[in-house]
Amino acid sequence: MPVPLLDLRAQHAAIRDEVVAALMAVVDSQLFILGPAVEKLEQEVAELSKAKYAIGCASGTDALLLALRALDIGRGDEVITTPFTFFATAGTIHNVAATPVFVDIEPHSFNISPDAIAAAVTSRSKAIIPVDLFGQMAAIERVAAVARGLPVIEDAAQSIGARRQIAGTWRMAGEVATMGTLSFFPSKNLGGHGDGGMIVTQDQALATRLRRLRVHGGAKQYFHDEVGYNSRLDTLQAAVLSAKLPHLAGWSEKRRENARYYSAALNGIEGVCIPVIDPKNESIFNQYTIRARRRDDLQAYLKKRQIGTAIYYPLPLHLQPCFAYLGYREGSCPESERASKEVLSLPIYPELGRSQLDEVVDAVRSFYEQ
Repeated sequence: MPVPLLDLRAQHAAIRDEVVAALMAVVDSQLFILGPAVEKLEQEVAELSKAKYAIGCASGTDALLLALRALDIGRGDEVITTPFTFFATAGTIHNVAATPVFVDIEPHSFNISPDAIAAAVTSRSKAIIPVDLFGQMAAIERVAAVARGLPVIEDAAQSIGARRQIAGTWRMAGEVATMGTLSFFPSKNLGGHGDGGMIVTQDQALATRLRRLRVHGGAKQYFHDEVGYNSRLDTLQAAVLSAKLPHLAGWSEKRRENARYYSAALNGIEGVCIPVIDPKNESIFNQYTIRARRRDDLQAYLKKRQIGTAIYYPLPLHLQPCFAYLGYREGSCPESERASKEVLSLPIYPELGRSQLDEVVDAVRSFYEQ
């Protein structure tokens, strides 16, 4: 039985009428640039994230870029982040002419190590970007505790709707950081029909500047306080996302249910380590990522069984050729390097049926029993 890594057509079939109606409302209004649909989504995401402000932009990558620009980070500045993440996290640091400083991850969560951050802070450090990898929030309160007052940009591209208990209170992804950045790439738990992103913050001054930066640096048309970007959230995308948003909590709960099923079935298979979720966290499982002995052979075996998988990420950022100028060598971030050789993400999307989950479990078990 084929089991794709992700089946967006199954999701679309269930909500097609709602999404098409939302799209046609924008088409009929002929209001395609910002406007009511974008403002509506911004309000909805701010409420979900328990943030005062939400600012839509063109992509999750631009959300990071705009956040860095809003903090005036540039040449000569250092930004501390993890090498075990998608390229945009560090690429945007480079693209504002700052220097990425890579520190290692905690092996159990794949998220950045606060202790490693503490050791890396210097007089040139201007911000920290932790990543909520695979849908599990980083230990944001521990990051803030070692930040020495530095701004914290929470890369929450994979974690919209995730939460963490901090001092006995549930806090949402993006809620307590200086800024949180979101992605609406189609594969995300809340995905659009193309690119889209958003920044959430509690800071009015930052929100005002972010809104200016996304429209060429001007709060008033044809008057520019600074040089910004063309990074507006597409109105059609906003309409799609608003139609999908009421389903997000249910989809994320179904992902957690699938994860619980996998973990119960895969636990104890020699050669497999199931994901570890911090008891303080409620993950949204954007990915269900195991550590696997003979990972590449397992992936090839699953492919023959028509089971989709992915490796997030096969080469840590500190070892990417484009960052060779930074001087990192193999062994600089050993936990990230080890994870890159062991991780394998299995299908986890909410529309998976029990027979498909069993097919994946049976295939993994069969591989290690050969």
